[in-house]
Amino acid sequence: KINQGMNWIRPVKRLAIYLRDGLACAYCGRGIEDGVKLTLDHLTPHSCGGGNEATNLVTACLVCNSKRAAQDWREFADRRAAHIAALVARPLPLEQAVQIMARRLTWPEVMRLAVQTHSTAWEGGFMEITATHVE
Repeated sequence: KINQGMNWIRPVKRLAIYLRDGLACAYCGRGIEDGVKLTLDHLTPHSCGGGNEATNLVTACLVCNSKRAAQDWREFADRRAAHIAALVARPLPLEQAVQIMARRLTWPEVMRLAVQTHSTAWEGGFMEITATHVE
């Protein structure tokens, strides 16, 4: 994988995918509250015809993303394959991500707010951001 940084995907879409996936690695379940650095991983790599659509992207910690490399995600994730398939089937919470991003915060501030919101307003698997979270 070429080191593309964070610029290959719009920040609001990146945040929406992180929110959809519960701010945790789809492979190992660890989240930023555990001190891991989150990245996005292509289930089907570009080299194999995969694109940047949300159904082909999952949140992965840097360690799992690096360990997986070119290995098929179903083999790598083995016990979590059904969980990952369910994650990518969820609709993206783009409206919530837009609300957070509209505050024009730095990326670390955005992630802190997302964690705070995730911890206090998670309902039925999706974020419900109230006015107190975005004002």
